[in-house]
Amino acid sequence: MPTPERTTTDAIVTAGREILEASGPSGLTMQAVATRVGVRAPSLYKRVKDREALLAAVATATVDALGEGLERVGDDLAELATAYRAFAHTHPEGFRLMFAVPVPQEALERTAAPVIRACAARVGDDDALDAARLFTAWATGFLQMELAGAFRLGGDVDRAYAYGLRQLIGGLSR
Repeated sequence: MPTPERTTTDAIVTAGREILEASGPSGLTMQAVATRVGVRAPSLYKRVKDREALLAAVATATVDALGEGLERVGDDLAELATAYRAFAHTHPEGFRLMFAVPVPQEALERTAAPVIRACAARVGDDDALDAARLFTAWATGFLQMELAGAFRLGGDVDRAYAYGLRQLIGGLSR
């Protein structure tokens, strides 16, 4: 009789995402995940090759979660920016990891689709990808700085985000 499965890849990735948010990247170890899912660390290697593969799986799941959230919002750039910022604040470690670990191309394409569609509606299909890159680069840079506590000159960061977003969206036209 075969040995029963004690965990799944989904459970491992879910545990990895939870540990990442609670303890940061240095706390995301094979041992910590094994403890969380109730197995010994060597058992994880049946499902996840090594820590790098674990990080990639967690980053991919994070990108997928972001993409699902953006799809629910629709194609309004301001609403997408709000959802993107909320995701970054809710999952700051996962947000950082998304840009530090390679994820599959298809996951990136799914997550980018709502932003590209929203940009296409403003600038046309020919410039949609360029506009989406501009939009994403601005929002990501702002959020990375915000999460790092880099806005130390005073003022209202929420107001600054709204201002930048209005200016960016206003500048995107056919």
